Amino acid sequence: MSTDLIGWAAAVILLLTIGRQVYTQWRDKTSQGVSHWLFIGQTAASVGFVVYSWIQRDWVFVTTNALMLLTAIIGQWIYLRNKAHPSRAPSA
Repeated sequence: MSTDLIGWAAAVILLLTIGRQVYTQWRDKTSQGVSHWLFIGQTAASVGFVVYSWIQRDWVFVTTNALMLLTAIIGQWIYLRNKAHPSRAPSA
């Protein structure tokens, strides 16, 4: 088994996990229980990891961290949208 395959499998699991959280936040139109610092921290860390991975020429992590950066940006956008329009949230 190639070590790159292990890295790609882990990347897919991580992206599906974070992607599911962002999707749920979008679908439910609520950011309840979600801190905007999560996405700010994720964005900062992802930028650093993309640069580091690029320098190391580790394409598994360049790709993974670039996609994590994208999910952080989308997550922050959804968070801010949900906070600006709390009436959009479905009533329970």
